[in-house]
Amino acid sequence: SRLAHKCLIYSPEDYQVTLIPEEAEDMWHTYNLLQVGDSLRASTIRKVQTESSTGSVGSSRVRTTLTLCVETIDFDSQACQLRVKGTNIQENQYVKMGAYHTIELELNRKFTLAKKAWDSVVLDRIEQACDPAQKADVAAVVMQEGLANLVLVTPAMTLVRAKVEVTIPRKRKGSCAQHDKALERFYEAVMQGILRHFSFDVVKCVLVASPGFVKDQFISYLFKEAVRQDCKILLENRSKFMVVHSSSGHKYSLKEVLCDPAVTARLSDTKASGEVKALEDFYKMLQQEPDRAFYGLAHVERASEALAVDILMISDKLFRYSYDFQSKRKFFSILNQLSGVAAILRFPIADVSDAEEDSSSDED
Repeated sequence: SRLAHKCLIYSPEDYQVTLIPEEAEDMWHTYNLLQVGDSLRASTIRKVQTESSTGSVGSSRVRTTLTLCVETIDFDSQACQLRVKGTNIQENQYVKMGAYHTIELELNRKFTLAKKAWDSVVLDRIEQACDPAQKADVAAVVMQEGLANLVLVTPAMTLVRAKVEVTIPRKRKGSCAQHDKALERFYEAVMQGILRHFSFDVVKCVLVASPGFVKDQFISYLFKEAVRQDCKILLENRSKFMVVHSSSGHKYSLKEVLCDPAVTARLSDTKASGEVKALEDFYKMLQQEPDRAFYGLAHVERASEALAVDILMISDKLFRYSYDFQSKRKFFSILNQLSGVAAILRFPIADVSDAEEDSSSDED
């Protein structure tokens, strides 16, 4: 998500941050940042009564900026609409102090959120939303002769970081010099784009996809140049590059690339598939070692007290909200069937219900 792509103010001393939601999914991130008792300042529409010189009373709608103390937060996950109700806490010519108002947050309009204290979960969410590259551990170069799209793949979206276009003249009989020079310029531009836009500290896999032999020729050029220029970042991360087929160099071809079984297997340890893998591991553990697979709040709390939790899974519904985006709907619906919380343990411990039955029989 690109929430806070333009982070205007971030002042821990003042405990406030100004953000701009840029797309519908950002409303979900914003909902997850808001809590009762926060202060929210945003542009809004208010219906006000006016009295003319003759004494007649009318009403009109005016745009004004209000600061509310948040009391209720209503998120419509289908429409991605966010309404925040609270009392006015700053003087305003149209709204009295203490009067109730509901702000509907709008795309591409900034709002300022202030808290009495910021916890690490909220700060991490803001940091990730400000820079989606921080969570994009899959990168792709989708290319054909003269065209390349450099893309980052996050768990929520794909983000085109750069588009490289170079005109490649056709080969002529007896002379390929112009064609080859243009192709080299194209490959050099793609190489520089990779170095500029892909963070190899985060990226675990770089997919290089094209029709024909373009991908193979580019990879050959890339690492010959890396050796010639002593480009350590490319040489040290050579194992992360994977060459695959695509029907074109356009962005839409990435979808077919990601559906390739070989690619799916290669991406098995990335964030894009991490949640699904964790749930699959939990079910395997439940079948093979049930004493190391706990679900339900009471069971998981007991395992936590015993310092036995290795992987903790909490559904969004339990953690804070009802999250209904298509890509994660199946994962969370299954997890909600397990009471919303599940854990894979580092070591087996007796089932909670068994322990309770033992203690009740001892009392008898």
